[in-house]
Amino acid sequence: MKIITPDIKPLKILLVDDEQGYLHVLEKRMARRNIEVTAATSGSDAVGILRGTDFDVAVVDLKMEDMDGIEVLNIFKKMVPEMPVIILTGHGSEKAARQGMAQGAFDYLTKPCDLEDLLEKIYQACPSYEEG
Repeated sequence: MKIITPDIKPLKILLVDDEQGYLHVLEKRMARRNIEVTAATSGSDAVGILRGTDFDVAVVDLKMEDMDGIEVLNIFKKMVPEMPVIILTGHGSEKAARQGMAQGAFDYLTKPCDLEDLLEKIYQACPSYEEG
């Protein structure tokens, strides 16, 4: 488990998922690890948030109501090409997630995913915060 002392700047994550309960749980669990989470419940909300704030990494659900994770990924990559994007996908959608990786996603995980697995991917995507 990564231990970050309070004097180190928190990792900033944009978390995009239309399941509000899931977002709330992840926000609380990540906050305990000195990770600053900004949550968006839709792709369009996430795009608006990204216009005004910098993030170290984005975690985006593949299946959402207003736009899917691949559309969000493509917009994010135009807005902030260097920001890593991790896609969360349900069982059976791995093909779409691999398509996302071909379009610039850093990696993907199948939901429901273990928090430690998600954190490992996040730290891999953000080498300056690498576990140590």
